[in-house]
Order: sequence, then structure tokens, then C-alpha cells
Amino acid sequence: MKNKVVWITGASSGIGEALVYELSAAGAKLIISSRNRDELFRVKQKCHNQIDIHVLSLDLEANESLPAKATEAIRIYGHIDILINSGGISQRALALETNLNTEKRFMDINFWGTVILSKAVLPQMIKRNSGTIVCVSSLVGKFGTRLRSAYSASKHALHGYFESLRIELDSTNIYILLACPGFIKTKVTLNALTADGSKQGTMDEAQENGMPAQECAKQIIKAIEQKKNEVYIGGKEVKGVLLKRLFPKYFDKVIRKTKVT
Repeated sequence: MKNKVVWITGASSGIGEALVYELSAAGAKLIISSRNRDELFRVKQKCHNQIDIHVLSLDLEANESLPAKATEAIRIYGHIDILINSGGISQRALALETNLNTEKRFMDINFWGTVILSKAVLPQMIKRNSGTIVCVSSLVGKFGTRLRSAYSASKHALHGYFESLRIELDSTNIYILLACPGFIKTKVTLNALTADGSKQGTMDEAQENGMPAQECAKQIIKAIEQKKNEVYIGGKEVKGVLLKRLFPKYFDKVIRKTKVT
């Protein structure tokens, strides 16, 4: 990762923040983005080498502004080697109780935000015949569960889109990684949206006892270096992917009883 230009969204907290620390320590040149500019500078100041870290605030929900943000990001170092789409929001609400405006926000932020930024940086990657795009998806991008309907839909959409894009880029030297974390100890549940779009404001027990964000970041970086197509990260919950594939009826019984908060 030394001297690689890496653009990270969602860099002010959680997995994105952990990726900043790991990649900065590895000698990467970073562009860090999120809505909260003050928090981005807090993250930057915690890194030893601050010279090679540039703050670029953006709002993934403001889809129309993202192409210009990508142009600005490319201009900083002249190119992007790796785009890590880590920004996003989670959900803690039943489908029938969640209003449509809230459901739309999951697609605008988690799906369209990722798609727009990725398409904006791809032309310069294709021109250089080199690049990596990482989408931080979720295990619920592989299977649905309670209280995650719209969130799960946005992550499933990422898989369909970027698996197709990967095939279309087969003749290039560009790689796409779909990283699927399970329960990672971050503040994601504090900011998770409830049925009316307000934040939950509390930490889920499963999240509190999850894998440290630093370990998750290390596994994502390892998967990037190994040019993997997909990686599942977490505790025993990652077994759900294989269980659904091999024993779908049994999985259906298990997931209905599984505690997901």
C-alpha cells in the first residue's frame, strides 16, 4: 500500500476511520471523506504522517454533487489508485413501519452514492490500466434479516451492480472487491435510522460485542492486496453465507430465530 493513492469515504468513524489509520501507517497517500469535516480533521490529527492525508468533505446523499467531488479528489494527486466506498447508513426498523422517504435514503446513500463515485473515478483508472474499487457491503448483502429490509436491499443492489461491472471490466487491470462485514464494534447502530428517519441513538448488544473495527480494516486491506472478489468478515455470523448456500431451508429456520440487535 506504500505510496498508493487511496480515497476513503465514511472516513470519520467506524470501519472507514480504522482504514485511515491502517493505510496511513502503511505509507499510503490518503483522501478522506465524510459529511463531518471536523471529525475528518480529528482523524487526520491522530495519524503520524499528516502531510499525505487530504480532507475532502462530501455528502453521499447529495448525489448530484458527487461527480464534482470526484473530479476534485482526482485533482489532489492526479489519480486514484484505490477507491474504498465505506460511507453509508444502517437501519433498525420493520419494513411495514418504515416510511418511503427513509427507505429511499438507504438507496441514495448506500447504493447511488457508491455507484456515482465509482463511475466517476473509473475512466482515469481505465486510462492508466490500473485500479481497485472496494465496496464495503454487509453480510446482509448476501441474505436478509429482520429490521434491515431497506438497508439489506441497498447492499444486495451493490452486489448485483458491481458483480456485473466486474465482468464488464474483465479485459482491464481493474479489480473490484465486495467486503461483507458482520457485527463490527462501531457506532453504526447509534446512527442507524428508525422508521421515521430519526437516529436510533443506542448501541446494539451484538454490535457492542462484535469484532474490533481495526481487525476488520486489516482484513479488508489483506483482501485488497490478494485481489479477492469478495470477503466475509466477523464472527460466527459469517457462517450464514455458506449455510444459506448449502442448506437454504435450514438457514431460513435459523435466521428467523437469530438475535440481530
